[in-house]
Amino acid sequence: MSAAKATLITCHANADFDAFAAMLAARHLYSPHVLLFPGSQERGLQKVYASLDTKAYSFADNSNLDWDSFERLVLVDTRQRGRVNHVAPLLDRPGVIVEMWDHHPDSGDDITSGTVHLAQTGSVTSFLVQQLREHNIRLEPEDATLLGLGIYGDTGSFTYSSTTPEDFEAAAWLLGQGMDVNRINDLAAHELTSLHIQALNSLLESAESYTINRTQVVLAEASMEHYLGDFAYLAHRLIEMEKFPVLFAIGLMGDRIQVVARSRSDAINVGDICAALGGGGHAYAASASIRHMTLHEVREAILRQLYEQAHPDKTAREYMSSPAVGIESTATIREADELMLHFGLKAVPVFKPGTRFCNGLLDAQTASRASAHGLGGALVEDYMQGQVQMLPPEAVLKDLTAIIVGGRQRLVPIVEEERVIGVVTRTDLINVFAHEQDSLPVLKHSPSKERHVGKLIQDRLPPSAKDLLHLAGKLGRELGLPVYAVGGFVRDLLLNKPNQDIDLVVEGNGIALAKALAQELGGRVREHQEFLTSVVIFKDAKGAESRIDVATARLEYYEYPAALPTVELSSIKMDLFRRDFSINALAVRLDSTPFGQLVDFFGGQRDIKERVIRVLHTLSFVEDPTRCLRAVRFEQRYDFRISTSAERLVKNALDLKLMDKLAGPRLFGEFKHICDEDNPLACLVRMDQLGILSAIAPQLTLIPTRKALLQTLQDMLSWYRLLYFEKIPQAWLVYFLGLSHGLPYADTSDLFLRLGLPENKRGEILNQREQMRAVRGRLEAWQKRQNGQTSKVSALCEVLAPLSLESLLYLMAETGDEDLQKKLSRYITQWQHEKADISGDDLKELGLPPGPLYSHILRSALKAKLDGEALGRDAQLALAVTILREKQEVDFHKN
Repeated sequence: MSAAKATLITCHANADFDAFAAMLAARHLYSPHVLLFPGSQERGLQKVYASLDTKAYSFADNSNLDWDSFERLVLVDTRQRGRVNHVAPLLDRPGVIVEMWDHHPDSGDDITSGTVHLAQTGSVTSFLVQQLREHNIRLEPEDATLLGLGIYGDTGSFTYSSTTPEDFEAAAWLLGQGMDVNRINDLAAHELTSLHIQALNSLLESAESYTINRTQVVLAEASMEHYLGDFAYLAHRLIEMEKFPVLFAIGLMGDRIQVVARSRSDAINVGDICAALGGGGHAYAASASIRHMTLHEVREAILRQLYEQAHPDKTAREYMSSPAVGIESTATIREADELMLHFGLKAVPVFKPGTRFCNGLLDAQTASRASAHGLGGALVEDYMQGQVQMLPPEAVLKDLTAIIVGGRQRLVPIVEEERVIGVVTRTDLINVFAHEQDSLPVLKHSPSKERHVGKLIQDRLPPSAKDLLHLAGKLGRELGLPVYAVGGFVRDLLLNKPNQDIDLVVEGNGIALAKALAQELGGRVREHQEFLTSVVIFKDAKGAESRIDVATARLEYYEYPAALPTVELSSIKMDLFRRDFSINALAVRLDSTPFGQLVDFFGGQRDIKERVIRVLHTLSFVEDPTRCLRAVRFEQRYDFRISTSAERLVKNALDLKLMDKLAGPRLFGEFKHICDEDNPLACLVRMDQLGILSAIAPQLTLIPTRKALLQTLQDMLSWYRLLYFEKIPQAWLVYFLGLSHGLPYADTSDLFLRLGLPENKRGEILNQREQMRAVRGRLEAWQKRQNGQTSKVSALCEVLAPLSLESLLYLMAETGDEDLQKKLSRYITQWQHEKADISGDDLKELGLPPGPLYSHILRSALKAKLDGEALGRDAQLALAVTILREKQEVDFHKN
């Protein structure tokens, strides 16, 4: 492709105008050369590149490069290895000369070998233009214009705080070379589409303000289904419109998140923060492209980095609890259990006997379970966690977070001279990020952006629900306890869907509020201390028993994938964070003034508006795989869509085979909820598309015949519900019969066991399958007699009598015989409810003493009625007299 001993010139992936212009400038300093453009997601730059004569500029295609023909690699506008993967074959080849032209600060990912040309300019193009001036290189006006475009782009037309005198001097020299300012204005112009306007509005609406180092920092979010070009320009527009000192614009685009950061303040270095997110930039302008994180996780990561910038000198010594409570390895499990119970600890370091040397960790759950299994006398060293990560007192917050959050270790022993001098726990970190209001969101949710839903509550809820919410708020104010209505109730309130299943969460003593509520309502409280919850049971205005759940704000975390949650005290934010999806992580504060302040930390309102199901963190489905089923259920119920990133996380959970670890009863609970939906088949089809059904059990795959049967079953259930009979079928049982259609008995039994049916229900449904097997043969015989016109309705009723309503609906859906389907329909709606028109009193008046003959005559009358042989009371009385006479004649002859 190129001559020997050539120089390859390139910039970072996803180039901007400055990087591109710097490549064009560098080509004048190296000869022979080849330019490699790594591509850009900025539409303006794409248009500029497309308009160039690439051969005249010596641009090459990556796929056609002869890597062995280059002896030098020149990188412009970056030194980070992770941003130049497109030239990895050359970078890794021994003997290649590497030169880098950059204006960004040092980072941990910087290439360590080679020559670095570093400048403190707003634009790296300005730095290279200085070199062109010193070498007396003359430029064509078009070249000067393109280089000027880079300087204008990276200095914000000389308005960014990072702009230096050298940038102005470089632009002035380019102007003397023929730079066309009007053309730069045209090339840099951004054409905003309706999608850009929509994203800009989302950024404005979601903007939340924080005070860090006495500087206002704004985080704003927007979500798009696909990549949106010129997102960086939207950030520029926003900071100009609102005059924010520091802005982080966070854009969710399909399965990635784009962060664009701008700063006008020396107090906040946005380059360092974006570098920690895997991106780059300088103190005043930076960006990052992130995969495998949710919006909330990116936001929290930015806040964590901001916190660390605000407290650069704070170390583990200041975070730790000291002295550390621990236990020696030769102590017993019972002693450890009692120690942790006494101090209220979730885990303790284990010490070598007679020392403060840590050689393990023991958590309270392990100790408690071992004691429950009669192992209280066993030694701690037999059950402790042996591999423990420890840190020195000089460690910073990032180090602690990596172990506790990343490594999922319950606590970190802080060690000095091999002695444990303190510990930092998971709760300590929660306190850092959730409770240190002086350092984190001080200006969050300014009054102009607060939303109150008191009017929605007034307009959309029945009086009983409104009164209950107002009472809870009043009691909360009296007790000094923040009280919230949370979860699905709030979601459905915003969607204007009926839902009076109210759950309350209290920041503080939830049980105290529950007792006060019970006293006001004349009810009682059932407490669950282990889970910090209680249930208030009371009689409503109609005298029916009602209940309301009251929980203490808590954070649930999972000891291992698919485990049941462990509970800790926390704030409302942490309580909401444990929930499954953003649309369910909403709360309404009831003790607030005015009443009904909406609490939305995670963009639930936005996702309801955009009709999307989004998880709160990337481990959501790993921690609880049943959320995969729940995501589908909510998606189909509300006609939403599972976000691209959430769908990818579902598939990741399936690839990890996490469904195998789910206990059957949890699956059964989720399937029951699905079967109670208005359109269960839509849920099952979607689960089948995502691979969830086959991951749970291969037998569940929706082959065409099974899918068709399930559709008919759904139609049958809808038909039956419209009849408004008192008896209500168990929907799950009907659908489970459909899901097992065509499976042998043994496979069906295995399937129902996997789906967690309780033993009695499993036996019930398997018995019904066997009953239907027997009934099918009798039905065939009845149909043959019917074709011969000897079959009677009463005979059909006798055949069907043993079957449950669920089995009858299943048979009705399964049969392809339209006449039989009609007969089954008549049986379900009419024949099985028929009674004889005469009664025992009529038989008594005929002089028949009570006895077995009564039931025989009444059955005969009913059969005759069903078969059209004795319609009406008189005909059935006549039949009764006839049967009576026949009985008397038989008795006479016997005697």
